[in-house]
Amino acid sequence: MHVVATAGHVDHGKSTLVRALTGMEPDRWAEERRRGMTIDLGFAWTTLDPGGTVAFVDVPGHERFVPNMLAGIGPVPAAMVVVAADEGWMPQSAEHLAALDALGVRHGLLVVSRADLADPGPAMRRAAEEIAATSLGAVEVVAVSAVTGAGLGELRSALSRLVTALPVPAVGPVRLWVDRAFTIKGAGTVVTGTLGGGELRTGDELELTGADRVVRVRGLQSLGEPVTAVRGPARVAVNLRGVGKDEVGRGAALLTPGRFHLTDLVDVRVHGDPVAGLPGTLTLHAGSAAVPVRVRPLGTDTARLRLARALPLRIGDRALLRDPGRHHVAGGVTVLDVVPPGLQRRGAAAARAGTLSGMDGVPDLAGELRRRRLARRSELVRMGVPAGGDAVAGEWLADPEHWAWLGTRLAAEVEAHAGERPLEPGVPVEALRHRLELPDRSLVEALVRPPFVLRAGRVAAGATGVPQELVAAVEKAFADLADRPFAAPEAYRLAEVGLGTRQLGAAVRAGLVVQVAENVVLRAGAPERAAQVLAGLPQPFTLSEARQALGTTRRVAVPLLGLLDRTGATRRLPDDRRTVVDKVPEADHPQSTS
Repeated sequence: MHVVATAGHVDHGKSTLVRALTGMEPDRWAEERRRGMTIDLGFAWTTLDPGGTVAFVDVPGHERFVPNMLAGIGPVPAAMVVVAADEGWMPQSAEHLAALDALGVRHGLLVVSRADLADPGPAMRRAAEEIAATSLGAVEVVAVSAVTGAGLGELRSALSRLVTALPVPAVGPVRLWVDRAFTIKGAGTVVTGTLGGGELRTGDELELTGADRVVRVRGLQSLGEPVTAVRGPARVAVNLRGVGKDEVGRGAALLTPGRFHLTDLVDVRVHGDPVAGLPGTLTLHAGSAAVPVRVRPLGTDTARLRLARALPLRIGDRALLRDPGRHHVAGGVTVLDVVPPGLQRRGAAAARAGTLSGMDGVPDLAGELRRRRLARRSELVRMGVPAGGDAVAGEWLADPEHWAWLGTRLAAEVEAHAGERPLEPGVPVEALRHRLELPDRSLVEALVRPPFVLRAGRVAAGATGVPQELVAAVEKAFADLADRPFAAPEAYRLAEVGLGTRQLGAAVRAGLVVQVAENVVLRAGAPERAAQVLAGLPQPFTLSEARQALGTTRRVAVPLLGLLDRTGATRRLPDDRRTVVDKVPEADHPQSTS
């Protein structure tokens, strides 16, 4: 299916022409038929050979209904501009053309209607000249009379050539801008729109903007017939399960979950009026939505827009700025950034203008990473950026130069910390995260490369990350106890070698010693070896038996056994004897009989 929008001044015969081509009444509402003019969007379709099915979005021409017109042409890739031979180029002809140009529509056809009432030549020449100066460029021209039927055959042939030349839409996520919403008895809420690309299926779950929840597709219709699936471009009606009509209206959108970023702040390039002369408030027309925006100029042709409500916009989207008070199209916009940085710092606006001047609105992974330095893959996808490549941590992608710089910074921070606090076994990961201004701990961990190590939540240099001065002090403290693995240095000896409270704490954190009581420390691994020695005793055993087996003093044996009890290596019995947990107590052994 192909979708074409009509455009042109009120009462120039757009609806009459669509009726003649399709045999269908595009004006669906009784008020429109009574007044003889299109008020809201109308829809009709026909089949061309070649070309296939063409659906027409018939838009109102009266200036009071320009917002309705913009809702219709916003998502449509081609337009049929209609100018009456007897009236020629008119104000709404100009505004509709300005809207098509602002939206960057590049495929169109000029139809001079009512050729039975006047010579179509003058209107044809003026309209063709006006159109040639826009994004549509030189277009094919056909003169017709819907009353006599003259030229309708040529028009159908021209439409065939137009639609067969349209580019094939890229495969991608669904973004269906809603242009109508209504209820059908027994079915519930139905919305219609132009599906520009992607595929909709019955049963799909979609995000509904403004509802903050996922909705399910109950049924689909295309060209008046029920279907189980429809692929864009197409006109489609979607029956939504469990959605009230008051929850959805024109300007809402149905979205593939997780593929779009709802934003109320965008940086754009303006194609049209000079940015410096734009009013402070305008209306942004994107898709079928019309949203008031505040305009902040940032350069000669770039600006920041603050939207009154968030829209699902992506980098590269085209939209239109209009001044409703003056009935004036201020220009088209190309979305450059949907998650722009803040501008609070002095000089930030000027710097941002310089950055925007080099952006073209084409999604580019390398460029986005260069500007953002770090970004989650899922966030880039929602912005419309194809986010391939290898992640540096989890779903984080990084600009290569910035990532290398961060590695250098991490090394400097670790070395500086070691110089300032030699007794600490490295820098806490969280402290490094703050110093490097990183958003996630996993990024710090991913930056750790030899000769640096990550151990117990800290980053340090060397295989163990332990200060050599601390290792030397511990060795001195235990130098005279090499043959007594369960003996603890006396308090005075610890003080002599420089192991005060802070140093002992650092040695414990570094895994050099085990502190079993205040000023009672043993070599690392001593509790595990003690449990092995005690397992060789007859079970259960007393404190005295344990002390003798370990070859240590009561000062050490009491807290050491307490530690083994707490860690579950031993179990204390009611009579104050103990048993190693892996051993069966003697009292539990069956007695032998002779």
